[in-house]
Amino acid sequence: MSRPPFPPFNAETAVQKVRLAEDAWNGQDPEKVALAYTPDSQWRNRSEFIHGREEIVTFLKRKWERELEYRLIKELWAFRDNRIAVRFVYEWRDQTGQWFRSHGNENWEFDENGLMRYRAASINDQPIPAASRLFRWPEKQRPDNHPGLSALGL
Repeated sequence: MSRPPFPPFNAETAVQKVRLAEDAWNGQDPEKVALAYTPDSQWRNRSEFIHGREEIVTFLKRKWERELEYRLIKELWAFRDNRIAVRFVYEWRDQTGQWFRSHGNENWEFDENGLMRYRAASINDQPIPAASRLFRWPEKQRPDNHPGLSALGL
């Protein structure tokens, strides 16, 4: 199994990889998202350690059951060889209707087939009023003409 683009990354392929990841996560299909990772992929997500696709699927199901109306934007921060650093922001609401804006950074490492074998994410959640939301597109995938993080001042 492979997932282009493949390392070593250049500016164009790194941006493409980031947008493909954003689109997949916004699709909120845990089984589909998990296929972008190696079978033995290792994650650190906040204080949680996740190993392999089965645990990735379980984690994502739990995440999207709790984080309702999830909308994510990722932006390339840096890249080199088979590694990419990303910053991201996502908005979501909990079951009580409280909205949050979650800010984070990820470090990714890919195998030669373009599958992610390592992901480390640090994330902080900020409660926001519903009127402060910036990510309001109707479909799960961000429209191409929607501004990114830098354009939004995030």
